[in-house]
Amino acid sequence: MIFAANFKTNHTRKSTQVYVKELNEKLAAKKPEDKVYIFLPATALDVYEGDFRVGTQNAYPAVNGAYTGEIGLEQLAEFDIKTILIGHSERREYMGESQEKVAEKFSFFQKQNFEIIYCIGEPLHIREKGFEAVMQYLLAQFEGIDIGYDHLIIAYEPIWAIGTGRSATVEEISTTHRALKKVIDNKPLLYGGSAKPANIKEIINIAGVDGVLVGSASLDASSFSQMILS
Repeated sequence: MIFAANFKTNHTRKSTQVYVKELNEKLAAKKPEDKVYIFLPATALDVYEGDFRVGTQNAYPAVNGAYTGEIGLEQLAEFDIKTILIGHSERREYMGESQEKVAEKFSFFQKQNFEIIYCIGEPLHIREKGFEAVMQYLLAQFEGIDIGYDHLIIAYEPIWAIGTGRSATVEEISTTHRALKKVIDNKPLLYGGSAKPANIKEIINIAGVDGVLVGSASLDASSFSQMILS
């Protein structure tokens, strides 16, 4: 099972050091086969030791250059970061990343042999149109994406469930994951969207769910470790 924490614009390098210390104490009891990822804001990136992998939430598809406000391979290499989150709905919506831009970023980091957690998801108005509309919307987010890439993990996050406290129902998750599994070349498929300690057992026991991408519930090391050890 995969447990990935997305800190978004939360935590500092100092608070992350405290977080990692507490998390490491808990991870001693985790199942050896379970994998843990922590996606940090750029200013918290550092070399952290533990039974987890640190990833970046975003990077510009370049080694370095005149890209104000961005980080590139040169900055990531300083901390030996080789894992990246691409396609998150918040970057698509708030930062205006088009599918073309997302695909360009994916291609660049694929060539750099990065492990990529690639995010897809639909807004509420699409979900309300029915399952066929949902799948059409989700599959369009694979345009320009090499789903055969060896180091690829897919995260399905219904946008209407991110940070709202409302998780998709077991039936909604099961039906969507089952359909996605038919087209993603057996890649690991995570669920994201208000996953928390109270519902983690229910979610990870759904057929077709290979793990979770956790937002707000991952910001506290005790809460996140509780999910990992559930």
